[in-house]
Parts: sequence; C-alpha cells; structure tokens
Amino acid sequence: MTALDIRPADTSPAEQPYRRRWAALAVVLAGSVMELLDATVTTVAGPTMRSDLGGGTSLIQWLGAAYTLAMTAGLLTGGRLGDIVGRRRMFLIGITGFTIGSLLCAVAFSPETVIAARVVQGLFGAAMIPQGMGLMKEMFPPKELQTAFGLFGPVMGLSAVGGPILAGVLTSFDWRLIFLINLPIGVGTALAALRLLPRNRPAGGVRLDLPGAALASLGTVLAVFPLVQGGEYGWPAWTYAMLAASGAVFVIFGAYERRKAARGGDPLVAPSLFAKRAFVAGMATGTVYFAAFAGVLFVVGLYTQLELGFSPLKSALTGVPSSLGMIAGMGIAQATARYGRRVLLSGAVVMATGVLLVIAIAGPGVTPWQLAPALAVTGLGSGLIMSPYFGIVMAAVEPGETGSASGALTALQQVGAALGVALLGSVSFGSGGAEAALWVAAGMIALTFAAGLLLPRQARADF
Repeated sequence: MTALDIRPADTSPAEQPYRRRWAALAVVLAGSVMELLDATVTTVAGPTMRSDLGGGTSLIQWLGAAYTLAMTAGLLTGGRLGDIVGRRRMFLIGITGFTIGSLLCAVAFSPETVIAARVVQGLFGAAMIPQGMGLMKEMFPPKELQTAFGLFGPVMGLSAVGGPILAGVLTSFDWRLIFLINLPIGVGTALAALRLLPRNRPAGGVRLDLPGAALASLGTVLAVFPLVQGGEYGWPAWTYAMLAASGAVFVIFGAYERRKAARGGDPLVAPSLFAKRAFVAGMATGTVYFAAFAGVLFVVGLYTQLELGFSPLKSALTGVPSSLGMIAGMGIAQATARYGRRVLLSGAVVMATGVLLVIAIAGPGVTPWQLAPALAVTGLGSGLIMSPYFGIVMAAVEPGETGSASGALTALQQVGAALGVALLGSVSFGSGGAEAALWVAAGMIALTFAAGLLLPRQARADF
C-alpha cells in the first residue's frame, strides 16, 4: 500500500504509514485553526461590521457571544456523537457546516443575519473540534502521541494571537474577507479529511443521551451568557442568578448521568471520567490556565488600544513576541517531554514571571519593542504549559470515553476563556485598570501551578 491508501477501520496506529499520520494531523489542526481564528476575528472587525450592517453597539458583543454560546452549548454533544457515529464522519460534517456558516457570514446583509450565521458556525464548530483529540489517539502510537498532543496546544495559542492580526489586515480591505478566506481552506481541509483521516468503528448500539444533552446545553448557556455579557450590562443581579442556576442544572445533570449509567444506559459524559485523577486534576488545571491565558491576551489588547492609543493592527502586532515565545516553549517542552508534569509546572513559573515583567514595564508612552521581552517570556511559559497538558490529561482516557473527554475539555477551554475575559475585563475597566487585572492574572497562574501538582507525574507510557 502507498502512503495515501485508505486503511481499514481496525488498522492500529503503528501500522499507519508515518507520513500519512502526520499529514492527517495537519488536517485536524487546519480545522482547529479555522475555528480558533473565527473565534477572535470579530473583536477587531466588529466596529467595521457594525458600521456596514447597522445595529446598535450590542452587535459587536453579540458577534462573539453568539458564536461562543453556540459552540459551548454543543461541545459535549458533538464529542459524544463522535463516539456514536464516528469521529471522521463528525469532523467532515463539522468542517462542511462551518464552511457554509462562513459563507453565510460573508454574504450577511443585516445584524440579524450575521448573528444567525455566527450561530451556525458555532454549532458546526462544536461538531468538528472535539474530534481532534480522539482522532489523534487513533492515528498515533504511544511514542509519537505526546509529540502530536504537544503541537495541539501551541497551535491554539498562535491562532488566538494570529486571529486579530489577520482580521486587522483583511478588514482594511473588506471585512467580508475574514469569512471568505475560510472557503478555500474549508473545502481543501474537507477533501484532505476524506482521504487521510482514519475510519474508526462507531460504538455499536450506543444512542445519544438527548435529555443529558439538553441539560448540559442549558447549564453551559446559563454559565457562559452572563460571563460574556455581564460586564457589558454592569453585572446586574440576573447575571449572578444565571450563574447560580447553571450550578444547579449541572448538579441535576451529574445526578442524571450517574443514574443513567447505573441503569446500563449511555450517558452523554461517561461518569467513569470523574474517577480518574488525571482527568479531574486536568479539568481544574485547565480551567484556571485558560482563564489566565485568555484574560491576559484580552487585558493587553485593551491596554495597548485604550491606554496607549495603538490601532487594532498595531495592538495585534504587539502580541507577536508572545507567539514567538510560544513556539520556543513548544520546542523546549518537546525536548524535555520525559520530565512530564515538571515541564508544565515550570511553564507556570515562567508565565507568571512574564506577566510580572509586563506589570513592571508598562506605563505611559511604552512602545511595542519595550513590551516585547516580557510578552515573549509570557508566551514561553504558555507554550511550556500547553504542550504537555493535553497529553497528560488524555492519557488516562479509555477509547470509549474519548468523545466525552474531548468535548468536556474543549468546553472547559471555552468556559475558562470566557471566565478569564469577564473577570480580568471587569477589573481592567474598574478603578484598578490593566495593572490590577494583570496582578489577578498572576494569581490565577499561581493557582494553575497549585492545581498542576495534582496531575500525574508523567503520562502513562502505554496509552
């Protein structure tokens, strides 16, 4: 067989040709990059879109909120559907729908149509993104899997930084280009996925837990909506009521899932996941880390634009040293993978140091070049954290739990990011300003270190 021949569904990762595995990983990463870029581009393009389409100031917030709410509401269901109907099939459905949603955004003619199109993007993104981790576990033997997972985290970070830069460049021509660029990428990724992704066997006889999916979606929306919109409305009482209601819904969801599993049913999220130390500790570590990561990016963006008067593009370019630092962190983490958890913990120390350096350097009239070293150190720490994170957490997950775990981790990333932006944004807009927000971020990174101590010292060698 040649390197591009389609293997049968039960072919083990070790039997897959080496080049085919890494080409397939590039397909998975391309889908992730598309989603991550579109999660951030409207933060830059929003004012221009509002000027063109009309609508109130809330349109700018809803361009991001509609996407985030749809994405987080569907992630657990999307992950579980990968177990039930096959991850390759769900990836293809997701990338196709996401591309169509991008086209709908590009041809939108009113605030209502563009918000509806963003919902379409978010829902199909929720079908596509959770498949990535499961596909990696299917495609790679243990000795290569840590390296594959190590690439996943930095790509996420680079996309988060690169999205605003790309949006700034394309919006200077026409904001519709930020969505039209997805069409050739989406079509090419779908065609490559058809040829390269493995055909895993779906879980026979497993049905989608519709009541569980409804409860999980409701709880997620009740949590994410006030986090995304609370600051805009001044944190009225209803935002806290929604957060409390979210907690109650998730308690009901957990009890329902345990009862369903005890009766021999097919729960949306496998309760066995929460008996695994690596997974539970990983959820705690990821929550505070992604909150700090997204919050720092948001606060630095606010600081450079609102306090230093940078243009959106100049502000985005100021973050390039952070991206370069992440690339370096990824390389160091791969070279030192044998040290496992200690790499992640050292990353937390380095990232916190970088944030403290930003606090020390920031001030009136500071230039991008003066901020560059501190942001590079911050990015270096981020790369050291994210590179081993997914491999360590997913190491304990069994094949039948992969969809649940992937959906849960991806949902956690979205919720953590929303939490970080809400918390640090509120501090930054308050009397404390950007400096106080960055001190809070440093504290969150310290919590990441503390939670990381609960992770296994090393991912299992046999996963």
